[in-house]
Amino acid sequence: MIEVKSPYCKYTPASVLENENFKLYWNRSILTDKTIPFNRPDITFMNEKIKNTILIDIAVPNTHNLAKTITDQQNNYQELANEICAMSKQKAAQVIPIVISSTEVIPKSLSQRLTRLNLHPNTYIQLQKFVLLGTCSIVRNFLNYK
Repeated sequence: MIEVKSPYCKYTPASVLENENFKLYWNRSILTDKTIPFNRPDITFMNEKIKNTILIDIAVPNTHNLAKTITDQQNNYQELANEICAMSKQKAAQVIPIVISSTEVIPKSLSQRLTRLNLHPNTYIQLQKFVLLGTCSIVRNFLNYK
């Protein structure tokens, strides 16, 4: 759905990308018939052809909160996944949390989640790089705060 490739550091995602078979939403609320508190996953991917939806939420917690964050994301977005199935006549809706700690610790289940998204299992290496650069940026900004 993206025609022009750009380096990841210069890429700014569009909030909506779609064609006749797919819809991809970035950081966008999902409107539902009933009020759902967690209705804004980081990425929503809808495959209209096979009637499947994937809700992806990305988090970078402290190391000691890693397992809790995964469980919370799974539980928080499950109600939205069920509502999407009911409203959009989807066959399935999955919640896939992508979690890496701020110190680059990764859960064992991350490679399985990346495989479910048809990404190479070693994609976590790039993810660790992004987390490290983001953490360094936060520390730099804090140290330069006046």
